Amino acid sequence: MSTTDRSLRFIGVVRSPLRSRHDAPRQGDEGGPAAWLEIDEPYAAALQGLAVGDAILVLTWLHQADRDVLDVHPRGDRNRALTGVFATRSPDRPNPIGLHQVTVLGIGAGSRLEVHPLEAIDGTPIIDIKPVLPRTAER
Repeated sequence: MSTTDRSLRFIGVVRSPLRSRHDAPRQGDEGGPAAWLEIDEPYAAALQGLAVGDAILVLTWLHQADRDVLDVHPRGDRNRALTGVFATRSPDRPNPIGLHQVTVLGIGAGSRLEVHPLEAIDGTPIIDIKPVLPRTAER
């Protein structure tokens, strides 16, 4: 791939019992269920080295986000002042990238990872997966 290629490639999709934004908690640690990450076959080799118990960061494309939103009332609380989306975790933002810290619960057949807790809804495209790094002294 060329270093000038600026295209975004989805590597898979979330399979979750959450079917709508209304069903999803605001953050995974606020009741996010276990879910499956189905990684597309061309990227399956990139899962090598992941193990049950690993803490990972899953980056997603929040496909139902409103990309025109620039400010929100944090957590939807109208008693809180409007705040720019870059100072919040709102899913509505110019580039709706989700960031989810989860634990690997299982590794399924093919290229599937079961993770927990994940607040992303079913069908959410996956952009990338990265390990959670230990503290500097532990690397």
